[in-house]
Amino acid sequence: MYFSDQTLETSGPLTEMWLNEVQKALKNNPDQKERFSTVSDLEIKRLYTPEDIKLMDFARDIGVPGEFPYLRGNQVTGYRGRTWTFRMFSGMGSARDTNARWHMLLREGQTGLSTAFDFPTLMGYDSDSPRSLGEVGKCGVAIDTLEDFMTLMEGIPLDQVTTSMTINPPATALWAMYCAVADLKGVPLSRSAEPFKTTCSKNSSPKKPSCARRNLP
Repeated sequence: MYFSDQTLETSGPLTEMWLNEVQKALKNNPDQKERFSTVSDLEIKRLYTPEDIKLMDFARDIGVPGEFPYLRGNQVTGYRGRTWTFRMFSGMGSARDTNARWHMLLREGQTGLSTAFDFPTLMGYDSDSPRSLGEVGKCGVAIDTLEDFMTLMEGIPLDQVTTSMTINPPATALWAMYCAVADLKGVPLSRSAEPFKTTCSKNSSPKKPSCARRNLP
């Protein structure tokens, strides 16, 4: 990224002056921790200046909103024209129970849906499996068949409302069910974007060892 020689010449001494003041301040008020980082464990510097980005290529490293590398968001107009999608993580009992709750949430103004599956569904077990005993419909909805999924999505406009699916290894099976339901409703997949998440580690033995991943054959 281009900065004038004057800008670069000014930023260096200015940063040095600031660092001297930082050292004085730290004697009385030390940092709360030794290292600050992002959720991806990338270290966060105390200050960023033109020196940090002088070698960046604008088109390659930053770009414009709605275009790769999406540093400025995936919407062309940002959130001026399209607000954040609000989803309550919800799923309970049977597909019919969850469908009724989804319709209530949409009536109350929610702009998207987020599916909580029960533990047997998360781990790829049918509800009638011995390992599912006591877990069916708890902490989420039980989905075993395409018919269950059709009931779950009954009356939901797939081309208008996105439904997040937090699922584990069975993600491909649930995605296939979603595709089948969209096809039956006559909704092309190009008009229906479903975010599927395969979060295997969070739902293994720390949560429910009764049917955790380590018990899978």
